[in-house]
Amino acid sequence: MSVLVSRRDFLKASAMLGGGMVLEFCLPVTSTAAGGAAASEVNAWIVIHPDDRVVIRIARSEMGQGTFTALAQLVAEELDCDWARVSAEFASPNEHIRRDRVWGSMSTGGSMGVRSSQDYVRRAGASAREMLVAAAAARWQVPVAECTAADGVVAHAPSGRKLRYGQLAADAARLTPPKEVTLRDPAAWKIAGKSVQRLDIPDKVLGKPVFGVDVMLPGMLHASIAQCPVFGGKVLSVDAGAAAKMRGVRKIVREESFVAVVADSWWRADEALRRVAVEWDLGGNGHASNETIAAMLREGLADRQLPQARKLGDAPAAMATAAKVVEAEYRSPYLNHATLEPQTCTAWLKPEGFLEVWTSTQNGEASMAAAAEAAGLPLEKVEVHKMMLGGGFGRRGGPQDFVRQGVAIARAMPGIPVKMMWSRAEDMQHGFYRPASMVRMRAGLDAQGNLVAMHTTIACPSILKVLMPGVLSKDGIDFTAVRSFTDMPYAVPNQQVDYAMRNGHVPVGFWRAPGQQNAFYRESFIDELATAVGRDALEYRLAMLKPGDKNRLVLDAVATAAAWGSPLPAGVHRGLAVADGFGSFTAMVAEVSVGPGGQPRVLRIVVAIDSGHVVNPDTCRAQAESNVVFGLGSILYQENNVKAGRIVESNFHDFRLPRLSEMPRVETVLVPSGGFWGGHGEPAILPLAPAMCNALFAATGQRIRSLPLKHHDLRAPV
Repeated sequence: MSVLVSRRDFLKASAMLGGGMVLEFCLPVTSTAAGGAAASEVNAWIVIHPDDRVVIRIARSEMGQGTFTALAQLVAEELDCDWARVSAEFASPNEHIRRDRVWGSMSTGGSMGVRSSQDYVRRAGASAREMLVAAAAARWQVPVAECTAADGVVAHAPSGRKLRYGQLAADAARLTPPKEVTLRDPAAWKIAGKSVQRLDIPDKVLGKPVFGVDVMLPGMLHASIAQCPVFGGKVLSVDAGAAAKMRGVRKIVREESFVAVVADSWWRADEALRRVAVEWDLGGNGHASNETIAAMLREGLADRQLPQARKLGDAPAAMATAAKVVEAEYRSPYLNHATLEPQTCTAWLKPEGFLEVWTSTQNGEASMAAAAEAAGLPLEKVEVHKMMLGGGFGRRGGPQDFVRQGVAIARAMPGIPVKMMWSRAEDMQHGFYRPASMVRMRAGLDAQGNLVAMHTTIACPSILKVLMPGVLSKDGIDFTAVRSFTDMPYAVPNQQVDYAMRNGHVPVGFWRAPGQQNAFYRESFIDELATAVGRDALEYRLAMLKPGDKNRLVLDAVATAAAWGSPLPAGVHRGLAVADGFGSFTAMVAEVSVGPGGQPRVLRIVVAIDSGHVVNPDTCRAQAESNVVFGLGSILYQENNVKAGRIVESNFHDFRLPRLSEMPRVETVLVPSGGFWGGHGEPAILPLAPAMCNALFAATGQRIRSLPLKHHDLRAPV
């Protein structure tokens, strides 16, 4: 299969119309090098040009996390090519389907981009290397065992002959791939495991890559969209008379759940949309508020007939005989993903019945399925061009609502490309939010202060119920809602975890590190217990962790790096937390101060991570810093409130982002112990809130049991 030249020419023209930017579109299966020589696909992952340029296809999405480069490193490592000659491109979802899902998963979430695909992408590189060696041996008519490959060259030591990969690729492409390959020991890595320059950064510095909001196509129109302000509502009636007369307006599109205006510019479309009078059916949810949601969750905590997500020993009985019982209730609000790039989708339903979609997506395959369903077309008639993402954090993974909307609008404008973009307010008030939750924890301590029993009740909406109901356990347990408690690393002989699924009308979704609030609850409560028995927070945790536990490794590493227990400057206080998730183990120390007016300031964050293996150390450190800056806003300021069924916040003036001046110094200690593959996109956010809040307790004597901090008076008691 190959991509038609006319289509490539069209895309080049589209790029020029977009201000000279290069569209990050999907692959050609074969391509032509300068001078007319064809590049060769050695396997689905690797295309090699006659001039030795290597193109590696990436199935996962790139949203700033570095997966684009890390996966290319793993392939190039096993291929043993010249890294300076490597580039990468996104694999085509359409080709993916046509070729029987040859690239595996196209989903990027759960810090899974590298850890869940590392094995098969490495095998792709190793297989291609062996095929290149076999091709050289056949040309020289020598045993394969006498040939070696390194740095993009196959050599035959006995004769001194050498051939470059570019000279062998066409022959190698005709060979049958080996059934078994041997992967390199990470200790021998030359490309993987190194802090190489990310492939996407140079172009990003120059403004070359095209994000979803940047797509420009010949004759393209623009659409702005309005959805019911109350979730679940529908359109009752539309009066678009005034809007239809406005300059540049081409069409008013009415669907069951939204109204859109299509015009010759987005500004004109949005201005006209403001003149459209829409009557909404609120679906009975117009009464919902913070108070009704809190009552729903509190009712869940009071329910005595809840399914048990974990039962170890007999927690109620152990609690009844405990020397001391400590109880606390924690809570957190709904949170929008607040990606800087709002939801957007460009769709073009062509006269020949082929649909093309350009969108920022965390799952190209899911976007294609959503587009095909919305258009009523078979998958083979749809192509999704995966753009660079201006933020994802889970929002662009599961729902694909923006793709369905973009395609629905394009169906109303057949033959014309239409770019739909949400306004910032629309994006803020129509997300799939991090669930609000309440958790009650009870702990039983023996006479020596040891934790012998813990009973946790969690009340919150279920993400899986909304997005992946088939993954729920048979008794209705959402594992994302109970994590950090059902897999608690501490050796507590009696544990019980109850789950109250309480889904209101606010849609919930995967927010960076789903269930991360539970790490805040658990690790803050563990600090409460240490304080209750007069024990050091680090020592108390270590006493409950078995020898060899990876949590011990990262706790020891972070304690050493942060000099836990050493004197601090006046007014500076430390807090500690540990959490494992998304395949990795993370411990953190936060150093904070509190101003005279009660303003908290995070001065320093030290984080230790064991992910088993590290592909690009620089990217892993950058991800730890990213976790801190992303999580900082949710701890200090951010929340989404509900009033009259609506989300109150509409922009960054009332959903504040941290300022540059508020960013602490972040020191990352990588302690990969080998033997497993963990992620880096989310783990460092898990211990952030508890480490900060435990430090604030040391500073003020106040125990923080709810977020954000803006609601707490942190002035130190007189």
